Amino acid sequence: MRPLESLGLVTPLRHASAKYTLHRVDLRRDLPTLFRSFHKNSIQRKIKRAEREGLIYQEGTTEAILDAFYRLLTVTRRRHGVPPQPKVWFRNLIECFGSALQISVASKGRRPVAAMLTLRHKNTLVYKYGGSESQFNNLGSMHCLYWKAIQRAKALGLEVFDLGRTDADQSGLIMFKSRWGATLSNLTYFRFAPSSDPMHWFESRGPTWKTRVAKTIVAHSPTALLPGLGNRLYRHIG
Repeated sequence: MRPLESLGLVTPLRHASAKYTLHRVDLRRDLPTLFRSFHKNSIQRKIKRAEREGLIYQEGTTEAILDAFYRLLTVTRRRHGVPPQPKVWFRNLIECFGSALQISVASKGRRPVAAMLTLRHKNTLVYKYGGSESQFNNLGSMHCLYWKAIQRAKALGLEVFDLGRTDADQSGLIMFKSRWGATLSNLTYFRFAPSSDPMHWFESRGPTWKTRVAKTIVAHSPTALLPGLGNRLYRHIG
């Protein structure tokens, strides 16, 4: 369970299994006010840079857009040392969520350089997955997609842009999200299980040496091999 507010439950079977930070942008302000709330150097200038670069923006769930998104997700997951989710996972998401799911892609010329997948739930737009080619990050490609997502959420009358969870030790990512004028809160995952449960034992101790070795192997594997690796491993480590 990942409640946004305290559940107030007291039971010996309830254990905090993981802790993260959560960033959410309040969209109940007009777009000019939202833009002014962004960090001037790190966010506003990057959005304007993307506009000057003439990045091409596309959104939808076509096979071509999914292909572009999946390639960028794969190279990003490789940088992080983890295999990508199977492509069929995203096809299933598209089928199940329908119009509540949107993939957006920013391209430099004909080359997709950043992509994002969002989900809409009630009054919230949730950033779920993203990827980019790091050599093009200076163009403001991901900033472009975040800003477009905020504009789309406003057009739909939504009130919150959920930037997703962040590991507590990822200070750089926490700073990036905070610079979007987002409110930071603590997010604790709970597991209802006996303390002798093997999963509780694993979670309480964090990554093992096997996990660290696996991350190193993935980070140095050819990108073309990673989708097949993800197909085999994701159900176990995703």
